[in-house]
Amino acid sequence: MKFIYNNTMKISYNWLKTYIDTDITLDEVSATLTSTGLEVEGVEQVGGAKNYLETVLVGKVLSAVPHPNADKLKVTKIDLGDGKETQIVCGAPNVAAGQNVPVATVGTVLPSPDGEFKIKKAKIRGEESFGMICSEVELGIGTDHSGILVLPEDLKPGTSTFDLFGKNDEIDHEIEIGLTPNRSDAMSHFGVARDLHAALKTRDIASTFKTYDISNYPTTDFGKSPISIEVKDTEAAPRYAGVYLKNVKVAESPDWLKNRLQVIGLSPINNVVDITNYILHDLGQPLHAFDAAKIEGNKVIVQKLAEGTKFTTLDGVERTLKGHELMICNENNPMCIAGVFGGEDSGVSDATTTIFLESAYFEPVTIRKGAKAHGLNTDASFRFERGIDPNTTIDALKKAAMMLVEIAGAEIASNIDDIYENPIQNFNVKLRLHKVVELLGVEIPEHKIKSILENLEIKILSENDGVLDLEVPAYRVDVQRDVDLIEDILRIYGYDNIEIPSKFSYSYVSNQKVSPDKIEDFIARQLISFGFNEAMNNSLTKREYEEIFFYPEGESVTMLNPLSADLAVMRRTLLNGLLENVAFNINRRNSDVKLFEFGKVYRKIDGIYEENKCLGIVLSGNFNSESWTGNLRKASFADLKGLIKQIFIRLDIQITDELPAKDDNFLDGIEFVSGQKSLGKLGIISKKLAKKLGVSQDVFFAQLNWDAMVALANKHDLKYKEISKFPGSRRDLALLLDSSVKYEELHKATKEVKTNLLKAVNLFDVYEGDKLPAGKKSYALSFMIQDENKTLSDQEIDGLMNKLIKLYQEKFNAELR
Repeated sequence: MKFIYNNTMKISYNWLKTYIDTDITLDEVSATLTSTGLEVEGVEQVGGAKNYLETVLVGKVLSAVPHPNADKLKVTKIDLGDGKETQIVCGAPNVAAGQNVPVATVGTVLPSPDGEFKIKKAKIRGEESFGMICSEVELGIGTDHSGILVLPEDLKPGTSTFDLFGKNDEIDHEIEIGLTPNRSDAMSHFGVARDLHAALKTRDIASTFKTYDISNYPTTDFGKSPISIEVKDTEAAPRYAGVYLKNVKVAESPDWLKNRLQVIGLSPINNVVDITNYILHDLGQPLHAFDAAKIEGNKVIVQKLAEGTKFTTLDGVERTLKGHELMICNENNPMCIAGVFGGEDSGVSDATTTIFLESAYFEPVTIRKGAKAHGLNTDASFRFERGIDPNTTIDALKKAAMMLVEIAGAEIASNIDDIYENPIQNFNVKLRLHKVVELLGVEIPEHKIKSILENLEIKILSENDGVLDLEVPAYRVDVQRDVDLIEDILRIYGYDNIEIPSKFSYSYVSNQKVSPDKIEDFIARQLISFGFNEAMNNSLTKREYEEIFFYPEGESVTMLNPLSADLAVMRRTLLNGLLENVAFNINRRNSDVKLFEFGKVYRKIDGIYEENKCLGIVLSGNFNSESWTGNLRKASFADLKGLIKQIFIRLDIQITDELPAKDDNFLDGIEFVSGQKSLGKLGIISKKLAKKLGVSQDVFFAQLNWDAMVALANKHDLKYKEISKFPGSRRDLALLLDSSVKYEELHKATKEVKTNLLKAVNLFDVYEGDKLPAGKKSYALSFMIQDENKTLSDQEIDGLMNKLIKLYQEKFNAELR
C-alpha cells in the first residue's frame, strides 16, 4: 500500500496511450491536459539504455568490519575480478561478507534527483574509499533504498551490471499532474485519457478513445462462493462485491507489469498485489486481495466496531479504533480498515493459494474519518475520500480476475457477489444557455456547448426555451450545479480560446456602501506602506495553547476528529499565530518584525458557536530599518498606537474612550471604545508568555474587531470630488513666537479664518537657538491655496496671507522673520 502526501498524481505516458491514440506530441498532450485543469507539473523520461551501468561492476564482498571511527559504517574489502582487494566504506545495514553486490567504481557517473553524481576517491572518517556499493535507487533501476542491492551468487566478480539491468529498457515518460481535490474522475489513466479525448475532440484534433475490454470474462456459472458476504452498514458501504479464486501462484510479476508500476513510483511486490495496484491506477478503483484461507468462518462482514477495539495493520502498528471506522471483518476478527489499510493477518503471502478479491464503493466521509483518525493517507483512501465511480466496481473486479488468471495461473471459482441495495443514480442538472454567456463573458456557439457535453458523456434529456435538462454520470461527483457544468464547458472549450476584449466597460454607483473586501484591501495597503508584511496562519491551532494563553473558561472550540495535536482547537485570538511568526523570524536572524493578519477567531458562548473577523497587528524589534543615517530606533507602544489611530482616521471612526485593557496576555494595554462598542485592544505582551514561545524581546500586539469597524465605516456614504482643473499656489511664513506657543494652537487658530481657498497648513521647520532672542522659537509654516473654479491672482493670494499674518500677530504676538 503506497502512502501519498500531496495531491499530485503520476501518469505513465505509454500506459496512457493504451487508452488514447493521437498524433500530437507529448508536449502538446501536456499543454492540453493543463488547459483542461489537469495541470502538468513536470514530465520526466524514464527508461532507455542505462549506459552508465557499464562501469558499475559485480563485486564480491570479502570482508565487512565495523569502521573504527563511526558506529554505523563498515569498511569492506571487495573483489572486482582484477586480482586486487578494493576498499570501500559502506553505510548500508545489510552489507555482509560473501555477498555479490553492484559497485560503482571511481569515475562512474550515476543519475540523481539533483543531477549527475560522480563517484570519486574519498576519505571517510579517516578510512579511504574507492567506490560505492549501490542500492536500487542509486542504480536507477528501482525504488528500494533501504539497503544495498544483493545480486545472485553465480555472477562472476568484475562483470558489468549493464548486461543485467541496462539493456532494452522501454523508454517511457512520467507525467506528474497537480490534481485538484474535486477531480476524482481523473484519478486514473483511464480517467485522464477520457478527459484528454474530450478536449481533443472538442478542438477538432484527431484522437481515438479505446476503452478497456472485459468481454472475455467467462460467462460460466461458477456457483456460489465459499466466502459469504454480509454488509451491516449499507450507508457506509453502498456497494460491496467480491469473487473467489483458487490455485493462485504468488510469484514475481512479469517485466511489463513491474515497469508500468515503477514508472509511476510504485515498488513491485508480487503478482497479486501488483495487479490490485495496477487496477487502482488503471481504472481508479481500489481493490483488496484477502488470503481466503485466513478468513475465519468463511465470512466477510462489513461493519463498524466498538470504540477501543484493537487492530494491527499491515505495517505492524497496533491501532485503537475510534468506533467510526468502517471495518472488513471475518467471523471473529477485523481484517482491514475499509478503503484505507489492510490488516497484518489477512494479507497475501508467498504461501497463499486462494484469494477473496474485494471491489467496493465506500461512502467518502466515512473513509476520510477513518483515514484521518489514524494518520493514514493511502492511494486507496485518496480515491475513496473524493468519490470514485460506483459503476466501475464490477468492471474493475472482472479485469483484475482476468489478469490473475493470466499472470498468476488462478482459476475463477465463484460467481461475483454484488451487494448493491440502493444503486447510486446519475445527477440531473438544468443548464440555462444564457447563463453560460453571463458567467464566461463570451458567447460559445450552442452546437459547440452540446458537443462538449456529449464528449464529457453528459446526456441531453430534453431542451426547452434555451434550458437543457442534463444527466451527469455518477462518477462526476464535482458536477452538481449549472455553474459546475459551465466550468466544465470552459475548460474543455479551452481557456486560451477566450479572447480578452480590447475595451472593458463598467459602471460605478457612488451611493452604494463600500464592500468589506475593498475596505480590507484599503487598510492592508496602508499597513504595507508603513513597512508591514501580511501573515496568513491556520485557523486550527495547538491544544497546548489552551494552557499557555489566558482565555475565558469554557469558550474553546475543539475539533471532534483532529488531524493532530497541533491542529486540535480553533483559535480564539490571532495572537498565537502571530507570536509564532515572530519567533520563527527571530530564530532566522530577523529580529525586526512588522506583521498584520486578517482572520477569524472562534469561541463558544452558552453552547452557541461564534466566529468574528479580526485584524491582528504585531510589532517587535526596531521600528525603522538600519541605514547610513544611523537613526535606528526600537519599536514602542506609541508607534503601534499611532498606527492604529491612523487606521481609525482613514475609516472615519471616532474613538470616544480608551480604557485599561483587561487581558492577562498583556503586561499592560488599552482598549479602544467607540460609543458602547469595543473595537479592540492594544498592549505589550507578557514577557512570561512570550518566553514560552521562544521570544525574549518586547512584542507589541493589537487585535481589532474588524466586523465592528467595517460596520462603523459603512455608516458614512462615500463622497467623491472632482480634481480641480486649476493650479494651487504655495506660500511660506517664518514666524518668531514665544516658546510657550504650540503648533496645535496655531493650527486651530488658522481654521478660524473664513475662507474656502486654504486647502492645507503644514509645519515644516522648528528652530530654537542662540541666534534667537531668549524665550523665543521660530516656526516655518507652508500654506496651500487653491480655488476650484478659477486661477487665483497674486492679489487674492496676498490678501489671504495678510489675514493670516494679522491673525498670528494679534493672537500670538508673532513677528515675521
